[in-house]
Amino acid sequence: MKPPQFDYEAPRSLDQVLDLLAEAQDGATILAGGQSLIPLLNMRFARPELVIDINRVEGLDTIAVSQAAVSLGSTVRLGMLVNDAGVRSVLPVLSRASSFVAHPQIRARTTVGGTLSHADPSAALPAVAVALGAMIHLRSRLGSRTVAAEDFFESVFTTSKEPDEIIVSVDFPLHTGLAFTYDEISRRQGDFPFAGLCLGVSLENGVVLEARAAAAGVSDVPQRLVGVEGALIGRPIAEVAEDAANAAAAEVNPPEDIHGSSDFRRGLLRSLVRGAIATLTEEQK
Repeated sequence: MKPPQFDYEAPRSLDQVLDLLAEAQDGATILAGGQSLIPLLNMRFARPELVIDINRVEGLDTIAVSQAAVSLGSTVRLGMLVNDAGVRSVLPVLSRASSFVAHPQIRARTTVGGTLSHADPSAALPAVAVALGAMIHLRSRLGSRTVAAEDFFESVFTTSKEPDEIIVSVDFPLHTGLAFTYDEISRRQGDFPFAGLCLGVSLENGVVLEARAAAAGVSDVPQRLVGVEGALIGRPIAEVAEDAANAAAAEVNPPEDIHGSSDFRRGLLRSLVRGAIATLTEEQK
């Protein structure tokens, strides 16, 4: 397999990137980790006129932990999230979810901005971003804007990012008091999951005060599970696992493909909800 012909630029500043994007419009694509783009180029599913390599751009690979959020630059690698002590201490679900992605060699290249921009509905980090209410910061030569993760993903491999924009950073709120977990079910370790779930709850005397949930692999986008949240809030967590699992199955319409039917994926999501509730109950004892 060989990619189509394209021009290549490797700018060293964000302003240079924005200028190139503005000039090329929809004829350019961004190269960061390349774990999604390179196969698309080699199979000629992607045919950009210009590939802009942002790996030499300073300031896009920073991790900042504050009292409010974990802020990640767009070229932060998922392998960095797995191993970063600051992230693991304040928002371990980011590290856990990243550890499910492929294998160490892939995680060492895959970037935060890349996996969000690629918008694979089965991917772990987009589901975590929706569950946490992450804020995605975009830049173009015309200015800056911020989009909530829940509004960023529009369809399979489609986002609200404009052709002349680049993700510069993402803020993942800490949600003080909520404990989050992520789990998924796949054919084998490292594969994209049939279904994945990010669930967070806060408890007081065993009663759920707040809940946030999102699923991967069961919709065209990472889906916020408001029905699951409603089934949990205000009830003893020891009594709600089955109701929450049923709520999850009722509010999704999973795709059917060679790997399984919609009911198959609904069943997996039920199991993930039960397992996440059991995990969070044990962790908060």
